[in-house]
Amino acid sequence: MDIKKELAKYIIDNNLSAFNLYKTPIKSDEESIFKTRDGKTVHNKVLSKISNNFCFSDSSNLLNFFDFNDDFEKIKERQGFFSTIPKGLKNDFLKELKKPRASWKPRYGIVAVTDNEETFKEMKNLDIPVKFLLNEDDVLDLQNYEIVEAVLIENFTIALEQLPQSVFIDSIDDVYLERYLERLSGWIENFRILELIEDDEIRSIVFELKPLLYLIDNVKKEKINRKELEDALDTVNEEISDRLKNMNISGSSLFEMLSKKKLPEEIEKIIDDSIKQSSLSYDILEIGIPVRIDEQELENHMKMQDTNENTDFAEKIKKSSAILKKVPEKLERLNELLLIYDFIAGISKFCLDKEFFPELSSEIRIVKAKNIFLDDPQEISFYLNELERCSILTGANSGGKTTLIEHLLQLITMFYIGLPVRGLVKMPIFSEVYYFAKNKGNANKGAFETLLSQMSKIKTGRQTLIVADEIESVTEPGVAGKIIAATCEYFIDRNCFLVIATHLGQEIIKVQPKNSRIDGISATGLDDNNELIVDHNPVFGKLANSTPELIVEKMARSGEHDYFIFLNEFLKKNRNSDFL
Repeated sequence: MDIKKELAKYIIDNNLSAFNLYKTPIKSDEESIFKTRDGKTVHNKVLSKISNNFCFSDSSNLLNFFDFNDDFEKIKERQGFFSTIPKGLKNDFLKELKKPRASWKPRYGIVAVTDNEETFKEMKNLDIPVKFLLNEDDVLDLQNYEIVEAVLIENFTIALEQLPQSVFIDSIDDVYLERYLERLSGWIENFRILELIEDDEIRSIVFELKPLLYLIDNVKKEKINRKELEDALDTVNEEISDRLKNMNISGSSLFEMLSKKKLPEEIEKIIDDSIKQSSLSYDILEIGIPVRIDEQELENHMKMQDTNENTDFAEKIKKSSAILKKVPEKLERLNELLLIYDFIAGISKFCLDKEFFPELSSEIRIVKAKNIFLDDPQEISFYLNELERCSILTGANSGGKTTLIEHLLQLITMFYIGLPVRGLVKMPIFSEVYYFAKNKGNANKGAFETLLSQMSKIKTGRQTLIVADEIESVTEPGVAGKIIAATCEYFIDRNCFLVIATHLGQEIIKVQPKNSRIDGISATGLDDNNELIVDHNPVFGKLANSTPELIVEKMARSGEHDYFIFLNEFLKKNRNSDFL
């Protein structure tokens, strides 16, 4: 399977865009292996951590493509894909891209016309002005338009040829090609940013479409400017006046000029020479003294000038029709590629310090792994196997029991996605994972019954992991230890793996189930600042040391009260007593 092609299909199927302000909601039909809300929360937390490396909101949706799969060959294929991603790809520059908004419109009024009824119906769907020609009068009405696109004309070809603004088109596909330029105009600045991207196909599309921008940047030809025209005419008349001052006119010439209202040849020559020395055209002038502008001719000239320029522009667009019609397809592909590039570059950043891909195994084995949720994590090692399927994890508050549990769930998510991790990891493909997080409410009968009801609904499958954090908090401590031990035994007998974090190690050890292990995350002492020194690595097969003793010792060191000193000495003397 080509994962890049599958990602592109996923983008199309779910209408994802590089320019969506918010993440597109996607309803997944895939069933999660995390069967509890708490487990799904940790899973989503991992996805969110990875997503912090993406620039586009919808790039994070591509993580959903890598769904839960019980086929290890599929997971290995994903690992192969992620292993080919170069380290250190950059994507921060993608934040400079702007949502494309058309910045160009044609400078002329445009209408598409036809005398074919079927063609007319099809063109009405193009959202441009369309007219149906019934008679010659309809053709005459078109003179007010600057561009007339004549489409599949049957009866009015000769009449339309008389209109200089007519452009004949043989296919409906070629009507109003300007709409593609409008769309492309929103990408002008984005193209400048994307020219140096480290993706050959993106650069290829940019360089293919960029030449079309010369049409958008097409500079208007220099036109007659009224003020410049009047200034030039003043210069001509001043020149004529100066030359006439030094001229002697004969009586016969004067008589001819007055009687026939015709200028003498010598004066006509002066006028002719003065006009030739200027930039003025005879077509727009009334020859006389003074020389004046022929307003009607000037208006006709300017109108013709606009018409010629617009038809020239329309012809250029027509010549570029083949590539223009590909603009929507190319821009859609560009959208797909940008999302895929952002995703891959974000994964590249996330994986910068991760070298090892988890391996498939019948046991759980974690060696010197680091938690992605922590800024400066300690390396953690942990295992469960056929002989020790259950870890009863003991230790102090803030010692790292919950962190270790969520670290394990984090590694499961990354394993299924196919991502590398920090450390050596082996694990089975779990068919279901149940996580019951620490209860933050008060212990009461309702909470206890709810927990037992939830546990009873666990459906053990081919490979089930059950993780629970301080479930004793919902009932009385006296019986909680026995309930935890019985729960472990019940699910061990059904070939489940379990990790149970608890403060009731002393109670459970008395009724410890077969194939279980008591592990301890211990505070080893106090540092120079009287803070607890905690080794977050569990000590396998050993109950955690009593943290309350260290807290009392910390308070005794402060010397604030004799009471604390007394408590500290008492605990040291009775360290081996049953109630400690």
